[in-house]
Amino acid sequence: MNDTQQRIDEIVKSSDVVLFMKGTAQFPMCGFSGRAIQILKACGVAKPSTVNVLEDDAIRQGIKDYSQWPTVPQLYIKGEFVGGSDIMMEMYENGELQQILNAPSA
Repeated sequence: MNDTQQRIDEIVKSSDVVLFMKGTAQFPMCGFSGRAIQILKACGVAKPSTVNVLEDDAIRQGIKDYSQWPTVPQLYIKGEFVGGSDIMMEMYENGELQQILNAPSA
């Protein structure tokens, strides 16, 4: 695991809910990132841990390699990759995202 992958791994494991996104929770820089923040808020996650991939090119590319997922935003819950905004929306609509977020930590 290279330095960037190690840094990403530490970030992912540092908080129960981590969103790698373009921009910040207060100022999303793309519609998909904005939608991801709105979904988390609707699930009761007031202050998710966010990483602005636009501030660090190594993280911006590294997160795609880390998850084997080609796009941002990317949501991690309790260290596990969940998906991007489309998957988040689908999981929110069927109640699955709320269940994962409210499940006790292992």
